[in-house]
Amino acid sequence: MSDKKLHFVSSENPDAKKAKKALSQTYKNYKISEADVVVALGGDGLMLQTLHENIGNSLPIYGMNRGSIGFLMNKYEEDNLIGRIDKAEMTRVYPLQMEAITENDIKTAKAINEVSLLRQTYQAAKIQIFIDGKERLAELICDGILLSTPAGSTAYNLSAHGSILPITSNLLALTPISAFRPRRWKGALIPHTSVVKIDILESEKRPVSVVADNLEIRDILSVKILEDRKTELLMLFDPETRLEEKILDEQFID
Repeated sequence: MSDKKLHFVSSENPDAKKAKKALSQTYKNYKISEADVVVALGGDGLMLQTLHENIGNSLPIYGMNRGSIGFLMNKYEEDNLIGRIDKAEMTRVYPLQMEAITENDIKTAKAINEVSLLRQTYQAAKIQIFIDGKERLAELICDGILLSTPAGSTAYNLSAHGSILPITSNLLALTPISAFRPRRWKGALIPHTSVVKIDILESEKRPVSVVADNLEIRDILSVKILEDRKTELLMLFDPETRLEEKILDEQFID
């Protein structure tokens, strides 16, 4: 067994807090500045939060499910935790970098799952889409649109009928949300190197907000999104529940 130092974090779920207390007593809870691995106890929301909080420190994150869905988590077991971490497989994910322009400000944020644009009122949104500076769609009337990473493609993107992306696919999924015109446009798969710019048409009449994971910016005029390959996030998965396999399985579920 290795001498890895673990730092435990948990959601506010009572089961997660109980697990953190038990594991801290068994393995010791080191300060994050001293740790080799962060162990996240909760659901997918906690995993996303933990990834955001550890951007830039290069610590791998090993999640165990003490929440509801737990797609991004490993099975919860208290025994042989360090041994499991030693055998875990590394998955590298890259966030999206978003720059949103409002009338009075420019705001930036990172998104691990997706950046989504959503109408703010009863009026459908009208948007114009550019990929690498070239207009690809002059006008899309919709409830919204999202750009998803492979890691996020089984989340909101899948619910909006977007394509599931293998984690190593080097693609991004651009998926409309309730497209009205053109009605038959189902979205696009684009290279991960693409720069996506979305302009809001008739923004005063049809206000739109943008959400980068859990950060919302309202009344935007335009947004630019690209993958941030300079920021590498490390996740650890047991060999039998690795993220690549989970995403592949999702494509064969009824």
